Amino acid sequence: MSASLFSVPSDEPLAARMRPETLEDFAGQEHLVAPGKILRRIIESDKIPSMIFWGPPGVGKTTLASIIARKTQASFINFSAVTSGIKEIREIMKQAEANKNYGERTIVFVDEIHRFNKAQQDAFLPFVEKGSIILIGATTENPSFEINGALLSRCKVFVLKSLEPDDVVKLLKRALKILGENFFADDEILRAIAVFSNGDARAALSLLEMTAVNSEEDEHGKIIITPEILEQCTSKKSLLYDKNGEEHYNLISALHKSMRNSDPDAAVYWLARMLEAGEDPLYIARRVVRFASEDVGLAEPNALSMAVAAYQACHFIGMPECSVHLTQAVVHMSIAPKSNSLDVAYNAARKDALESIAEPVPLHIRNAPTKLMRELEYGKGYKFAHDFENRITDMQCLPDSLKDREYYRPTEQGTEITYKKRLEQIKKFKASL
Repeated sequence: MSASLFSVPSDEPLAARMRPETLEDFAGQEHLVAPGKILRRIIESDKIPSMIFWGPPGVGKTTLASIIARKTQASFINFSAVTSGIKEIREIMKQAEANKNYGERTIVFVDEIHRFNKAQQDAFLPFVEKGSIILIGATTENPSFEINGALLSRCKVFVLKSLEPDDVVKLLKRALKILGENFFADDEILRAIAVFSNGDARAALSLLEMTAVNSEEDEHGKIIITPEILEQCTSKKSLLYDKNGEEHYNLISALHKSMRNSDPDAAVYWLARMLEAGEDPLYIARRVVRFASEDVGLAEPNALSMAVAAYQACHFIGMPECSVHLTQAVVHMSIAPKSNSLDVAYNAARKDALESIAEPVPLHIRNAPTKLMRELEYGKGYKFAHDFENRITDMQCLPDSLKDREYYRPTEQGTEITYKKRLEQIKKFKASL
């Protein structure tokens, strides 16, 4: 076992010194490593399969590998996709084959496995297939796109999530003790660091270390990390921003209402305020997706496609690069014609669904896959629209108590006027039947 590969000298950065040696000290990823969860059971039983750890930077991929290195009875080889090539892979595979002949398992951990090209990944495949090695890969990129299908099919993929601010704060409190008893930072400062790190434990610990180094002793010999020092170390003026607090909701409200009021300048400003304060870009992107249907809707149907594309771009590349994709979406939403008719339609239908008598589905539009259902007249009288003129029938689809109820009332904004005219034609034709 090569646990020494992960040993940390005392002069290493704080993030390296803080790397836990056991699952008990591991921060976050409760869905995988909490007692009874699958990854914890795999590690504790030392029955390691080939697997891929996929997640953003600083969430514990390499740390989990180091814990496995200390726990396993197998030979553990640490391998970097950045500095290694085909030659190094062949040497490792030769060593693994020798280990197998002596009845010893070999676990090969490949950090940043997405950096390997197809030929390099293919070099692992036959050895994984015949059990010469157990492959553990770590990647920040979607394995579906970056890892060969044949290799990926032989690996279990574990998705690691960005750490929650509370998890990072706990980590920072432990780190303060390692820095020394004379270092002090209050909870507000630690939460600001946690928010700024955006779920990246390594970034949070590095920032804490930087602020500690740049802080000065007071008259009592204590080194207190202040908001001013934090601001200097990050060049940020809006750091004390609690993603779970009132300001979080105030800012997303400001963004939403600026877009609704067709004010792209204000919308982009509030977007920047949130992103530069450390807000999760995926949270903003989800709100923009909602806005595309809630406030734009069929007045500009392409708005939803653009919002979803912006969300995907944020997922693929993250901050800071995805800021321009969110800006594109936010400006588009601001300038697009507005209609909330879809939101109004659903809320009206929801009210009836909750408050009216739950009438059964009319027999003529029920599904009738069995003889018994047909004997009970399920589907009897159903009119197949494609067999009729204009593909429209006079068939009633609402329950009797809601007959003639109108939920969707299109506006004359943007392309929704086309939907309005079409709906008027449909209703006129049905009335003539």
